[in-house]
Amino acid sequence: MKYHEKVHQSAAYIQEKLGKIQVGSAGLVTGTGLGGLTSAIKNAKSLFYREIPGFPVSTVDSHTGRLLVGTVEDAPIVALHGRHHLYEGFDARQATHAVRTLGELGVGVLILTNAAGALNPSFAVGSPMLIEDHINFTGTTPLRGDNHALWGERFPDMCEVYDSRLRRLAVDKALALGIRLERGVYMQVMGPNMETPAETRMYRAMGADAIGMSTCMEAIAARHMGMRLLGISCLTNKNLPDCMQEAPLKTVISRAEEASSTMTALIAAILKEIRDLTDEA
Repeated sequence: MKYHEKVHQSAAYIQEKLGKIQVGSAGLVTGTGLGGLTSAIKNAKSLFYREIPGFPVSTVDSHTGRLLVGTVEDAPIVALHGRHHLYEGFDARQATHAVRTLGELGVGVLILTNAAGALNPSFAVGSPMLIEDHINFTGTTPLRGDNHALWGERFPDMCEVYDSRLRRLAVDKALALGIRLERGVYMQVMGPNMETPAETRMYRAMGADAIGMSTCMEAIAARHMGMRLLGISCLTNKNLPDCMQEAPLKTVISRAEEASSTMTALIAAILKEIRDLTDEA
């Protein structure tokens, strides 16, 4: 079975079990330690990834591996509670299978969240960072291989991966809620090892403000399908090359969970108006 046929099969099964996805539904991908974002979803119906034909199964303990359909602030949403990473052994296409499925279900706006290490020394740990652009430093892409023309063109433009109107909405809502919102460039590396001091200096010199092991693959696949993107990182630690401190996974998860209420409030406020913004586009 071809890749796009597997994605179509996954989408068809979800609709069979959970019903037709409401037109105008937004998509949400929750990062490490940010699964609490899904607690804001009302009237939720769900499927575990292992139940969905063709769906890869998350192998990271902090990623539950569940797809939920419901509403947040009366806005329809399809959420991925957990994602798939390259470091788990998935290739780029497998890592973006779930996001491609959201596209097949009709999701037009996708919110990507992640836990990330701050490279910019002025950024505050625990704060969200609005992703203004990204650097894919993994050496691969989900567009490698045959192109499925019904999803998008062979050479999709990437001059504005993260939608400017959605970014302005996020800034406005952060200001209204009194949330400190950093803004910067996110870099994805392969992982799962953390960065050395020398690598940290290099990444910062390349223009990255935060670093993690996800998101860019999903963003590329989503833009290829014409989705509008908003990306928000939760800064769980700070990489200072001259005084590096260990950032074990349990610390990353703990800090992300502590910041989850702030992230939830911000995303809920965005979703409250995101449908009107989408209708105007």
